[in-house]
Amino acid sequence: MNVEVEVWKPHVTVAAVIERDGRFLMVEESSAGEVVLNQPAGHWEAGETLPEACIRETLEESAHVFRPTHLVGIYRWRHPDSAITFLRFAYCGELRGEERGRALDPDILRAVWLTAEELRASSARHRSPLVARCFEDYLAGRRYPLDLVTHVD
Repeated sequence: MNVEVEVWKPHVTVAAVIERDGRFLMVEESSAGEVVLNQPAGHWEAGETLPEACIRETLEESAHVFRPTHLVGIYRWRHPDSAITFLRFAYCGELRGEERGRALDPDILRAVWLTAEELRASSARHRSPLVARCFEDYLAGRRYPLDLVTHVD
């Protein structure tokens, strides 16, 4: 009997929820021909820990140097159009500087700082529902130790 088995592979991503002086670091990016808002975020790459991926993605997308201190949450979301499932690990932490003049990833238009009110008012422009959920969980005080996720080599 020859049975074809579909292999399910969620896309594992990381995101940085970064607050400074009551504003949140976001990126405007081009996605499917639209300009959308997202936290600095992207795919986890081979050879990285999840916090390392978050550091790299934040630098590549916003030119800001970030150090994760806590995990905000782990989120599963299935895109309604593509049926791709995303597994997002969202981190909060400290800014350690900015590399002014650094070229951003090609799809990133710019980094912007928005208040909580501006973020909520722009929900129609969020790249996915994960943006608001990570932001609201951060505001609710959700913080988990980094060692909640163990990388076994």
